Parts: sequence; structure tokens; C-alpha cells
Amino acid sequence: MISVVAEQYGIHPQTLRLYEREGLIVPARSAGNTRLYDQRAIERLEAILTLTRDLGVNLAGVEVILNLRDQLTTLEAEMSRVAAELRRELRSRPPEIDRARALVPAAPRALVRR
Repeated sequence: MISVVAEQYGIHPQTLRLYEREGLIVPARSAGNTRLYDQRAIERLEAILTLTRDLGVNLAGVEVILNLRDQLTTLEAEMSRVAAELRRELRSRPPEIDRARALVPAAPRALVRR
């Protein structure tokens, strides 16, 4: 509920409504249209309050920072997915490839140009 969260964080309920209007926080809604703040919304609120109160960032800056953070999270998940896929692929490749690669001599370092 908006009043509980507002009181817990020492902010006015209108401030939470502003963050919602600006798209910074997207609380879920109950069947009766009551705002429900899940863990993700609370973490975003804490980040917003840290950025605004402690670091003096305005709401436009907060939006940019949160968007970049979301993009980073998405990219990290994608990178983990690709790394797992590559590991699966490496485990499933035929052992003949590794044996053939072992037979190919490596170039001496002195001959490799940089």
C-alpha cells in the first residue's frame, strides 16, 4: 500500500505517485486497484532515494541511471545465456576436433606479428 511504503521511507504518498507517473516505479495493482509494491519496486525506490537524497541527482538523471542499470542487467543475463550455450556446445563437440587441433603446430611467438 502506498501509505505504508511512504511512511516507511519518510516520503509523501504524492512523491510515490510522481515516481509512478514518471515511469520510475511500476507497482502492481490489486483487484481493488490498490498499489502493491513488490521487492523490485522497493529496490527501485531505494535506488531513487539514494540517487536523489544522497547524490543530488534530479529525476531526469535518475531515469537515465535506472534505464542504464536495467540495460546492464539485461546484457548480463544475455551474456550468461550465451556463455552457457557455448559451454554446452564445447562439451558436445566430437573429440576428434580436439585431437586434430593438438596435431597442428603452434607458431613460435617470434614469428607472430602484432
